[in-house]
Amino acid sequence: MAEQAFSNLQAASHETSGLRSVAADFSSDRQAFKNVPWGKVMMWIFLLSDTFVFGSFLIAYMTARMSTTVPWPNASEVFALTIAGTTLPLILIAIMTFVLISSSGTMAMAVNYGYRRDRRKTAALMLLTALLGATFVGMQAFEWTKLIHEGVRPWENPWGAAQFGSTFFMITGFHGTHVTFGVIFLLIIARKVWRGDFDQERKGFFTSRKGNYEAVEIMGLYWHFVDLVWVFIFAFFYLW
Repeated sequence: MAEQAFSNLQAASHETSGLRSVAADFSSDRQAFKNVPWGKVMMWIFLLSDTFVFGSFLIAYMTARMSTTVPWPNASEVFALTIAGTTLPLILIAIMTFVLISSSGTMAMAVNYGYRRDRRKTAALMLLTALLGATFVGMQAFEWTKLIHEGVRPWENPWGAAQFGSTFFMITGFHGTHVTFGVIFLLIIARKVWRGDFDQERKGFFTSRKGNYEAVEIMGLYWHFVDLVWVFIFAFFYLW
């Protein structure tokens, strides 16, 4: 009897230690995120959650478009520009897309030079990326102004289905907000790189370990995500 009780106690103790071992493995980051900086992990988690948000918006857009009985506006007409008497469909959108995709290239080069600890080229490329991002936001503001002037509202649309205005302003506005915040943080990180904060381990926000340009790479993850989302928005709104 005593031996059985001792055996049960020993088994329970072994099970408890086993569960504690599993918890310790996850909490100490031994398996799931081995050798991955927490800043990068947190950015990936944020981007995953943001993917669900944008995915929900685009699914809502598809649902509204396929369920409405009113004709959906023709993107080639709605987003056309008249230059020197010639109507050019989607010309502004094509330029916006080219600018944003180009900024993804400059951001990738900035990360590359960050690994090489070339702070001047890294900062210059990040500033160029911010400039391209600001140009994109400026062109998007022009696009919004043009559509509002032509009578597009979240609740009405002179070209057809009223849902067009609400979904367009919501999704492109949400994406434009992401780009705007990205530009702000690009300027902050570029300033830190230019001053040599990552080389001198100067105290402050977003300053990682000495000689570690991890913040540049994390900023690159965010920026590439923003560019990728625009590809889907471009396909859904302007090509469909």
